[in-house]
Amino acid sequence: MDLSTLLSPDCTRRAVDGSSKKKVLELIGQMAATRLSGTTSFDVFESLLNRERLGSTGIGLGVAIPHGRLSSANKPVAILMTLQEPIDFDAIDNQPVDIIFALLVPEDQHEQHLQTLAAVAQRLNDKNCTRALRDADSDQELYNIFTG
Repeated sequence: MDLSTLLSPDCTRRAVDGSSKKKVLELIGQMAATRLSGTTSFDVFESLLNRERLGSTGIGLGVAIPHGRLSSANKPVAILMTLQEPIDFDAIDNQPVDIIFALLVPEDQHEQHLQTLAAVAQRLNDKNCTRALRDADSDQELYNIFTG
């Protein structure tokens, strides 16, 4: 899967000041809503929060992949960010998270959602990739590393 078709440079941020899981999910909501006409930041936040209630999307090794489906979305949107300081995300390894990749997809695209999550998880499971993401000096470099 070509991850550059999913993630855009304007949805990539490095060294974000996110003091808690809730704050990070709210920020993702604000960023994603600008890319999804007819969707509010609260819609995005609520979708991500509802998914987190089912179980944390912190997959370990400092990485979380919050995701959700939206009835109002007409296309998938992704947000990639690194955090200034790691935060508690209730990850499966109980380690704090500093790399966040959020994915929002239209409600009727269940199969694409699963395939995309698998591709993103595979990319973020690569220790060389996560090391490079953590060392990125700009939003553009963060984008280039992830999509490269």
